[in-house]
Amino acid sequence: MVRTSDVLLILVAILFPPAAAAIVTGCSCDLLINVCLTTLGALPGHIHAFWLIYRKIQAEERYGQGGFQYVGNGQYEPLYQGVGQPQPQAPYYGATRSGP
Repeated sequence: MVRTSDVLLILVAILFPPAAAAIVTGCSCDLLINVCLTTLGALPGHIHAFWLIYRKIQAEERYGQGGFQYVGNGQYEPLYQGVGQPQPQAPYYGATRSGP
C-alpha cells in the first residue's frame, strides 16, 4: 500500500533524484551513487531513486512502519528479530532499580 509520504517522495524523485535518495538513505554511499548517476544523465538517476523508494516501500510492508533500518545497497533489516527474541531494553538512567 502506497502512503501519502511515499507519493511525496516520488514527486521529489521526479524533480531532483538525489534529494529523494538522501531522504530515503541519508548520507550514504547510495546518495553518492545517485548524484553520479544523475550527472551522467537524468534517466539513470531517476531509475536509481525510484528503485530506492521501491525497496523502502517493500521494507515497510514486510517489517511495518518504523520497524526496520537501512543497511545499504537497497537492503533493510528489522530493528527487532522474530517472536521469542529478546527485545532491546531501554537504557537505565536511574540511581536505584525496583524489581528484578
